[in-house]
Amino acid sequence: MKGYGQFCVTLESLLTRSHAEQLATWFGYAPASIDRIKSSDNPSRILVQFMDERGEISPTDISKLTEALKHENIGLGGVAVKIEEAFTNLRPLTDPTTAINAKTEFLTELKQTYENQYNAVQPIPYIRDRLFCVDRVFVEGGIEYFIVNERTRVCERWGKLNSYNDIFHDGNIKSVRRILEGEPGFGKSTLALQVAYDWCNGIAGSVSDKYEILIFLRLKQLGGVKSVYEAIRRFILPKDSSLIEADIKQILKESRSVLVILDGFDEYPEQDGDGTSDVWSIIKMKMFQKFDVVLTTRTACLPKDYAPQTKRIRLTGFDDRAQDEYIRKAVACNDEAAVMKIKRRLLENSVLADLCQVPLFFVMFAHMSNESEHLQQFKSVTSFFSYMIKCFHHHLKNKMRDENVHRYDSFEEDHSELDRVAFEALCKENQQLIWEKDELCKRLGIDFYHQYVRLGILVEEDVLDMRSSYTSMVASNFIQEKTEVRFYHKLFCEWYAAHYLSSYVGRSDLRVIATDDMPEERHYNPLGRKDVSDILKNLDPFDLQYVFRFACGLNPNASDKIIEHLKNTENAHHFAVLCILEKEGKIDSILHSVRDLCSSTVEISDKHTLILQRSAIQLLHVATQNQVSISCVYLNKCYSIVVVYTSPHYTRQAKDRDIRGR
Repeated sequence: MKGYGQFCVTLESLLTRSHAEQLATWFGYAPASIDRIKSSDNPSRILVQFMDERGEISPTDISKLTEALKHENIGLGGVAVKIEEAFTNLRPLTDPTTAINAKTEFLTELKQTYENQYNAVQPIPYIRDRLFCVDRVFVEGGIEYFIVNERTRVCERWGKLNSYNDIFHDGNIKSVRRILEGEPGFGKSTLALQVAYDWCNGIAGSVSDKYEILIFLRLKQLGGVKSVYEAIRRFILPKDSSLIEADIKQILKESRSVLVILDGFDEYPEQDGDGTSDVWSIIKMKMFQKFDVVLTTRTACLPKDYAPQTKRIRLTGFDDRAQDEYIRKAVACNDEAAVMKIKRRLLENSVLADLCQVPLFFVMFAHMSNESEHLQQFKSVTSFFSYMIKCFHHHLKNKMRDENVHRYDSFEEDHSELDRVAFEALCKENQQLIWEKDELCKRLGIDFYHQYVRLGILVEEDVLDMRSSYTSMVASNFIQEKTEVRFYHKLFCEWYAAHYLSSYVGRSDLRVIATDDMPEERHYNPLGRKDVSDILKNLDPFDLQYVFRFACGLNPNASDKIIEHLKNTENAHHFAVLCILEKEGKIDSILHSVRDLCSSTVEISDKHTLILQRSAIQLLHVATQNQVSISCVYLNKCYSIVVVYTSPHYTRQAKDRDIRGR
């Protein structure tokens, strides 16, 4: 502990709850701030944070505090004397030698943490003996930026970037606030890890040339954490670090260039909160105004209120070039026979052409295809994901003793409580995607829980429990650790939530408008609702598209109700076609819905998300293949080239190759 940081520790120990409340009133804090102090388990710590933020204490001056304590209306002169002694006796962090040492320690600890993270990439979660460095598996997909007319401030179109490094160096997107968006599984977090790798290793032409400090925070961990400095201390620095929040604040304040990556806004528990957290202040550019900040999120989950200077960038997925590069770099290691085997299997599965534009799916397909001699044909995203989950179970089952297999099978077949947990997490106003281990074990059962951790579907992370005070932080032995649990990827949470949704919506005895004389319904719906439309309205199809798609593929009885709901939902009717394609059954049942959707104008616009564009294209493809009449197609600034072929000798395959080449 050093300088001003240690003084803050001492100050907290000298102030009681009564002192904190008196001082908050004296300094004229807002009622909300006073209430926060009164309701806190550690009011003096909150007061110290407030006083530091408001300038009532600083590394060089505490006169405002001591004058307040000595005033006759407060009458705490004795406490003021002790505080003055503590401040006088401590060498402040502003001392050059102390400051340099603290900054060196800070940078070293940041890099050690990031190194642990970027060296632990698991392309397939159940294969734990194969951890990759992110640089070993990272491949660039498509990247675009939103072009805005600077004079009219009107959004015009998306333009292409050549590399992810252009995010930080291209003059067209020069800003201190950027949002990196993409559909689920498009590699936003992987790209963020690659940036961390570049910074730690001083890669030329990367962020290491531009930024002295990189702060990489995963927002899913920050539920209930208001202070960004607490988040850094708790989730980045090691348990035995001597630095505290006040030290971190001072180091960042005095740094010449800082890049902050806030990863996963769509998983941030406070995204619909009261907006008082530091994360929200950073997004709105009310804090860290001179720092460069990149926020990653799903396209359908942009912040409702972000700084107008913010530039938007999006990932567009894997094209043929990226797929080929990944196979050679991370899977086949330039074994040409293995490369051709994987590519052949990709071509044999027509549904995978669209699916494997999603990097997460392609990566898993490529590794499983290389591992397995026999790979089944897939008709939908649901069938592919179901096969993938079975591979997880089969791989682990082969490692288990014979006497455990029967019990293991029961865990594979019956996961109803996990389904319910996943659904409850996603349908809350603030999605809860992290659980404490003890809480989840109690709900799932200890054996089931450990089974799914071994599978890699659930992932444990040990974090510091910082609900203790500054004083306890002085002696690191008193810092508590706790184990938090999450799904390997949010898509896995959506898979199990879809099981719950399909089971609930697909019940034959469920009425669209239920009455209060059916109390048993409450057992099946964690929201306490009994109306099918109510439960579907609570789920955003653009944020949780795979919940809808999986549910339609899992249960035919549920699919018709879900598709009907989407048809009647604003801007979601084209998305319904992706759910239609998940349905198992005869083509006639699918074509009925396709005819209905094609009876009105099918629009593809540059202002639509990629998922909406892809949905419309899929709709047109199915209609064309089955001679369904299309009333009107409206293309609105959504194409970059028009190629007219006059020769009848051009085959469709030749045209496809030509267009990809252009």
